[in-house]
Amino acid sequence: MKPNPTHIGQVESVSGNSVTIKMASNYPSNMPIVDGTVYRIGQIGSFLKIPLGYANLYGLITQAGVLAMPESLLVAYKENPSIADGHRWLRMILVGEQIGSSFERGVLQSPTSGDQVHLVTNEDLRIVYGGYNAQSSIVIGNQSASEGLAAQLDMDKLISRHCAILGATGSGKSNAVSIVVKAIAEKPFPSARVLMIDPHGEYASSLAGKCRVFRVGAIAGEGELCVPFWALPFKELMAIFPGKLSDQNEDYIRGKVLEMKRAWAADVEGLREEAITADSPIPFSIKQLWFDLDNFERMTFRKDQETLMDLTEEGDAETLKSNLYPAAAPGGGEPFLNNKAKGILGFLDGMRSRLLDQRYQFLFEPEGYCPDIEGQAPSDLPSLFATWFGHGFPISILDLSAIPSDIMQAISGSILKIVYDALYWGQTTLVGGKQQPLFVVLDEAHAYLKAGEDSISSRTVQAIAKEGRKYGVGMLLVTQRPSELDETVLSQCGSIIALRMTNTRDKGHVSSAMQDELREMADVLSSLRTGEAIVSGEAVRIPSRVKFFQADNAVKSSDPIASKLWANPQPDVAEYEASVRNWRNQSFN
Repeated sequence: MKPNPTHIGQVESVSGNSVTIKMASNYPSNMPIVDGTVYRIGQIGSFLKIPLGYANLYGLITQAGVLAMPESLLVAYKENPSIADGHRWLRMILVGEQIGSSFERGVLQSPTSGDQVHLVTNEDLRIVYGGYNAQSSIVIGNQSASEGLAAQLDMDKLISRHCAILGATGSGKSNAVSIVVKAIAEKPFPSARVLMIDPHGEYASSLAGKCRVFRVGAIAGEGELCVPFWALPFKELMAIFPGKLSDQNEDYIRGKVLEMKRAWAADVEGLREEAITADSPIPFSIKQLWFDLDNFERMTFRKDQETLMDLTEEGDAETLKSNLYPAAAPGGGEPFLNNKAKGILGFLDGMRSRLLDQRYQFLFEPEGYCPDIEGQAPSDLPSLFATWFGHGFPISILDLSAIPSDIMQAISGSILKIVYDALYWGQTTLVGGKQQPLFVVLDEAHAYLKAGEDSISSRTVQAIAKEGRKYGVGMLLVTQRPSELDETVLSQCGSIIALRMTNTRDKGHVSSAMQDELREMADVLSSLRTGEAIVSGEAVRIPSRVKFFQADNAVKSSDPIASKLWANPQPDVAEYEASVRNWRNQSFN
């Protein structure tokens, strides 16, 4: 009988879903040719199959060589190497089962010692990797095991069960993000919503034609990024200003903000006064707030402490100019200081300087959303959300590259908080997450989610990770430092796309986030090619080693090529004038 060229050995031992395989000693080659195709045996991450009647069990190779022996044999081998008798050893984990032309993840039966083990051919791989629904799947690249086979992801599970793309600098992480997001955007869904928080302005070029970009200092074809200060939670708003407040003074200012918000709401039909707090997204004049607080601190009185001294110079809330009163007498006579003052003039001076700082104009004077002195804003939050999500493109990119670095985390966290709260409270409406899901992409996720940190960004992302799927909010975390992420959030990611990684701590965190039987595959991460990844979890039918497509337009973060750029002529020294002018103007234009 002609031997089967796919047969390579037999099962030696089984422990749980880990199978040890003894290869036939007379097997002719590690690179057999089957039907004109060359296969390599023993590649970590490649497949083998075990036929069991009408079913085929499939497994992934996790170890090859002497160390793949059963423990009992390994001990004996160390004392007497001749017992190997020319055999080679493989270890694999069982991942799925094929019955007929249908493949399912997980196995109902286990092999036994002596069962035959076979190579997995391209025809087998088509069954393993096929079967995705065309409407709800996306193609992101090719299978490394067979580059003629497409690598697909289940889009619904990718979004609803959350996902993480992890990889070291230069591993192809930004390209992978672009490919995944663009594949989603190219599906024929008129109501698709993808929100990208882009700290460095990297993705506009690679997603051109599928996105609308919002940034501070927008150019033609972009939208101006506006984040109304009054939509921020009170504590986060106060944290933007330099200086510290005592708990008592913070409560004092909170009460003033609450009064102003309730005064605005009193004229709006349908709002319950008792439901309004200082955190409610209601417009108020922060300039008037500053003016009132500052005025109270500066007041001086006559001896009775009730008669206010006349102004020496009248201030103006709009221009943040203080009311000035006669200075308190040093000898104990009139004028007297306000004995009810809170002692917060230092904080108010810092508040004034921040309000006048042009870098914060997008926040304190957002175009179209800045309240006047009476607290009336030209536009409200419904208009803002319509601007962000109703522009006709599936992707909205919020480019935060021009935002001051010291408040980047607070602003990005506040944006997420605003959007998530709107979807949570709007879940019964057609624009709520349950009716129109939102996919949030967080680049540089370690900046939002540093382990053990109690910030608005960390709290909001943790809430989305734990509860977002119930309200139609999916999340994609992108980071080069998974070891700095909050482990709880990473464990909530149903799918992991792990590119090349060399740091031991980072590989350990990726390994802990993978399912138990795949943790040994984390050792392969340091040897992956650029743009290659191990994909595991809910979005794939079976863990896969994938080579991503290359984005048409290079992501902006692509490394400058010194050998090409240095070949250009020396720039004119006048360019330094433009560089310093941009620095002083805090602008790239």
